[in-house]
Amino acid sequence: MIVPMRKYLFLVHHSDYIDFLEGLRRLGVLHVRQQEGEPSEDLMNRMALREKYAQVESALRKREVEVHGKTTATPEEGREVVAEYDALQDRLEPLLQERATVRKEFDILKPWGDFSIETVKALEAAGLEVQFLVCSSKQYRPEWEKEYPIAHIRDLGADSYFVAITKGEEPVEIAGVEMIPDPNDGTVELRQRKERLENEIAEIEARLDRLAEIGLPAVEVALHDLQDTTQVMKVVEHTRREADDQLMLLEGYVPKDKTKELEALCDEEEVPYLKTLPQPADKPPVLLRNSRFGRLFEPIAKLFALPAYGEMDLTPFFAPFFLLFFGFCLGDAGYGIVLLLAATIYKFRAGPEMKPTLTLVQFLGLATVLFGILTGTVFGLDLLKDQYAWLGDIRRIMLNSDQAFQLALVLGVVQILFGLGVKAVNKGQQYGWTHSIAPVGWILLILSLVDIGLAEVLVPYSQYIAWGAVAIIVFFSDPNAGFLGRLGSGAWALYGITGIFGDLLSYIRLFALGIASAILGLVVNDIALQIRGSMDIVGPILFVVFLLVGHTANLLIASLGAFVHPMRLTFVEFYKNAGFEGGGKPYDPLRRQEQ
Repeated sequence: MIVPMRKYLFLVHHSDYIDFLEGLRRLGVLHVRQQEGEPSEDLMNRMALREKYAQVESALRKREVEVHGKTTATPEEGREVVAEYDALQDRLEPLLQERATVRKEFDILKPWGDFSIETVKALEAAGLEVQFLVCSSKQYRPEWEKEYPIAHIRDLGADSYFVAITKGEEPVEIAGVEMIPDPNDGTVELRQRKERLENEIAEIEARLDRLAEIGLPAVEVALHDLQDTTQVMKVVEHTRREADDQLMLLEGYVPKDKTKELEALCDEEEVPYLKTLPQPADKPPVLLRNSRFGRLFEPIAKLFALPAYGEMDLTPFFAPFFLLFFGFCLGDAGYGIVLLLAATIYKFRAGPEMKPTLTLVQFLGLATVLFGILTGTVFGLDLLKDQYAWLGDIRRIMLNSDQAFQLALVLGVVQILFGLGVKAVNKGQQYGWTHSIAPVGWILLILSLVDIGLAEVLVPYSQYIAWGAVAIIVFFSDPNAGFLGRLGSGAWALYGITGIFGDLLSYIRLFALGIASAILGLVVNDIALQIRGSMDIVGPILFVVFLLVGHTANLLIASLGAFVHPMRLTFVEFYKNAGFEGGGKPYDPLRRQEQ
């Protein structure tokens, strides 16, 4: 559900404003509504500096050294650490670039062996020209050594490397032979430069490690201080000012259950305020508050968008369907057991921030076990085959391919109807009961069409219900329009029935993905059995190895599809039929930054 908000307007004298903001930050419940306007240059510079400090902190943390810095560091010490880090990075970057250049030059000349550039220069001083030549080994001809003043050095890989030494003559030119540009250094000098650079880089890296050991806490303090001051500056700059800048008008939103704390602070600070109910045009922030089960799915919901303030939070409504769809797509009881056990074991050693995710994985594993049993699939084994007749009555609940296909469509119809029901309630709460009539008409129309085409339980009454549903849709698709406007919008809405049939067909992906993972598991088993039968000694070992590798790969690939496609069904089919609008902005109260 979306937590109800209350809108506040505070009137504060400019001399007391900063103190009042500090009180609000300590309380940490007011979401400030900032006025439109471009940030000042000072604020933009401070935000850029904050970004830089965050990058330095992240870089130092990635060095993975044991931190021994002072726990009582000051922001000034943090600024000094950042300055030293920048100085070291300014020295390090050109060294890294030079090392990359030296390595490239060394790799080019390495095939010609160790030589000094001084030797080349001595030959040039004596009037000799040295050429470094290379061609493919297949193209090289030994007779070239008699025709030209060349010396073969070596064959390396698919190439032959040689040199030509000429005296006042034209350079040696042979078709297909490449001449390397005259080097500035020999391999001897390049190796010496590389060693020098490596030593300098290692020295700077050691200093950076030491800086991370003793300076990371100071950088964190400086970043925390910068975030706090930037936050306050941003609020101050975007506050309305009245009475020649003497009075500051601050607007914000507070959850309904936190208003007493805020009002107590205002009474203490003697700050007058006005409290009202927020209007939809105000676009209040959105704070979700669901049950323990629903909270597990909030990260999934936020991947798409937060609901707009005033509409229903669909998280608890799509959560059960998401579990069922994941289990259907993965569809292997063995894989479900693996997910369940892995999440349970890791949960004992995971931190608090990871436990909700692992709990979600446990639920997904249980859903997979359920559908694996329902479809008779365990690690790629088809339990519906005659060889598993010993399972007895339990096989009566298992579904064959045709029944699984039908189940996917049934789940699609159920979720679409449920979404329309949610839409009816949602529109009724937001805009009035007349806006909930059209979704009810769609529910009646779909149910009557299903009865006419398949069930045939209420025929011919379902035909009358269908025509009545059409009339409801036509006249109530736009309750605020006139008679002709209703007819036009209703006719256009009826055209959308093709979209509903398209939505229904989308649920076939549940069946398709389940079949795909089962077939891949079966293929893994068949190949493993062939390996075991073809090798007497190592066959059983390779059999086990291939089963582990194959089923692990299949589990990973199938799990990805089982997560993505139910999410697609949720965000496209269900959200659309439930009338989801979205666009809410998250509740982000003014508060002190945590270190």
